[in-house]
Amino acid sequence: MRLVAFGCVVLAVLGVLALATPRRVEAQKAGRVPRIAVLTTSSPPGSSATDAFIQRLRELGYIEGRNITIEWRWGQGTTERFPEYGADVVRLNVDVIVAANAAAGQAARLATKTIPIVIPTMRYEVPAISRQPSAQ
Repeated sequence: MRLVAFGCVVLAVLGVLALATPRRVEAQKAGRVPRIAVLTTSSPPGSSATDAFIQRLRELGYIEGRNITIEWRWGQGTTERFPEYGADVVRLNVDVIVAANAAAGQAARLATKTIPIVIPTMRYEVPAISRQPSAQ
């Protein structure tokens, strides 16, 4: 189940990379390897969730250190350094930020308005849309 969830996250990340802005397209033409930042409360070497994320990237042909770079920021059980980590990965000019939880997502959101953020565990309620018959 967790692998399926992270498979969706990987696809979202790759989708964001595919919808590159002109800046990212120029970087890719120059041979730049895409760079993903991951903000997580896990500790290195990771957790089953981070392992599933890396495994799914590999299954799709992305090998860390070869054709994709992952900037890991480990909270090691706490979220207090997330604002620092968010600012840090923005300075690194990553292509997308994966925030492992709401606190990481909030820190990333406060650090950037231009870098896409993927939050796999965040759930938003979608308001019901009332469809009224149109007057003809």
